[in-house]
Amino acid sequence: MNETDGSGTTSGRDRIIVNCGGVRHETFRSTLRNFPDTRLAWCTESTANNPDYDPAKQEFFFDRHPGVFAQIINYYRTGKLHTPNDVCGPMFEEELAFWGIDEKQMEPCCWAHYTQHREAQENLKVFEGADLSDEENCSDDEMVHNETLSSSLWQKYRPKIWSVMEDFRSSKMAKVSHSPVLTFSR
Repeated sequence: MNETDGSGTTSGRDRIIVNCGGVRHETFRSTLRNFPDTRLAWCTESTANNPDYDPAKQEFFFDRHPGVFAQIINYYRTGKLHTPNDVCGPMFEEELAFWGIDEKQMEPCCWAHYTQHREAQENLKVFEGADLSDEENCSDDEMVHNETLSSSLWQKYRPKIWSVMEDFRSSKMAKVSHSPVLTFSR
């Protein structure tokens, strides 16, 4: 509940300023309390021992991506978590982890964009022929070998793949992939 100053208006004591990457956001402490056990909710508890609080400026400062933070603060305000279209999935994952927000809160409309990088990684694993999904059971030497193998396979096949995609005369595979769809009439 917002504190009022007697005239029915919200008092300044309930306001909080969060400076993220040089962009200042002002909101209510009650807004940040909407999601307990997150970094921003902790900011509402006490400023005394909080290393992120600047008492001279009376604000919390986080050296994080300000564009991503706009979506984070919007989540606290609306209860709907959306991903920015101009930020890659791994970066947004990292920001969600930093702020203590569960990715499962992502709105369905943004889930495909958010997880797109995971599909790409899986496709690369299949293409490269290296099954690295069981990394926790690999020794350090095996992991280094798998990483070297993956990068060397990619380096080996990359020119061939680009050739197939760009020049239809480069191979039989390229001719097949660039041929128009045949239609049969009766």
